[in-house]
Amino acid sequence: MSDAIKTLPLVLEQPRGRAKPPRHLADLSPEERKEQAEKLGLPAFRLKQVSHHYFARLQRDPSAMTDLPAAQRDAIAEALLPTLLTSVRTQEADKGTTRKTLWRLFDGALVESVLMRYTDRATLCVSSQAGCGMACPFCATGQGGLQRNMSTAEIIDQVVDGAAAMANGLVAGGPGRLSNIVFMGMGEPMANYKAVIGSIRRMVATDPDGLGLSARNITVSTVGLVPRMKQLATEGIPVTLALSLHAPDDELRNELVPINTRYSVHETVEAAWEYARTTKRRVSIEYAMMRDINDQAWRADLLADVLNGFGDWGWVHVNLIPLNEIPGARFTRSRDDDMDEFVRRLEAKGISTTIRDTRGDEIDAACGQLAASE
Repeated sequence: MSDAIKTLPLVLEQPRGRAKPPRHLADLSPEERKEQAEKLGLPAFRLKQVSHHYFARLQRDPSAMTDLPAAQRDAIAEALLPTLLTSVRTQEADKGTTRKTLWRLFDGALVESVLMRYTDRATLCVSSQAGCGMACPFCATGQGGLQRNMSTAEIIDQVVDGAAAMANGLVAGGPGRLSNIVFMGMGEPMANYKAVIGSIRRMVATDPDGLGLSARNITVSTVGLVPRMKQLATEGIPVTLALSLHAPDDELRNELVPINTRYSVHETVEAAWEYARTTKRRVSIEYAMMRDINDQAWRADLLADVLNGFGDWGWVHVNLIPLNEIPGARFTRSRDDDMDEFVRRLEAKGISTTIRDTRGDEIDAACGQLAASE
């Protein structure tokens, strides 16, 4: 079969009649890549070569792909590796160990990713949607509404960029390896389930089919889309589930997390417990600490009682998050003393609890702030 490039339909299905992102190598399963090779008139080994460059060498520049025919590199790259993300702005904080990047997608939509280097790991926070439809009032992204879902490849391209930044020494501390992924950027991952699961499969697949990351180092956050939480438990991929709870009672959670009017605190926590029971993976409960809103000591006691109601075998860990404040919003960060008391109350009832190490305080730290300012 010749290496001649045939016309490739550069589109993906996108709801509500929107323009479709360019079709990319990372959108394709290994089986689909074989089919694509035939459509392009390429031998299968050419796609393996391109996959190796992208996933293992973290390379997008066709001129560096010297094992491809020189006359066809640009055409192959255009067909398989179209540009998905264009950097608009990058902010650094924490002496260069935190890098927040604002990306423009092909249709002008803006998303963010954040790369954070710690002493023992490097974590990338990725976006899964442009905007978010969950409308949580304390969240900058939620105030802008949902623009569209991101494609599998648009999600993966954030990871490839972060991994390349680490490998090339662009983060303070010298060259290193990206180890952890958290779906805690813009969007509700469970509302874009197919693309998110597709991206996770690419992350954990080994060269030349993926990035070779550990599923145990991938965290998927959700505000509580119960059917998708249950579906995630059946995928056979042992990622960590993080439930953004933010309140232990329906009255307050209905206000803070509007999806709670559909899936109550009990239903949501029960789905998280079922995930832990099925996968034997401890669930993380995310709880943004808001002054005089949800940080009262009695709510800590209630939260412990809710969680302990489903079992006491250490199935859950509570991650308290000092709120990243949005200018002009009525929600502010809890007092340190109140957070400390919240921790004490939870631990007294046997709930493992930590306060998240905050990053990026001197930049637009809250998810969605950078996009909103643009």
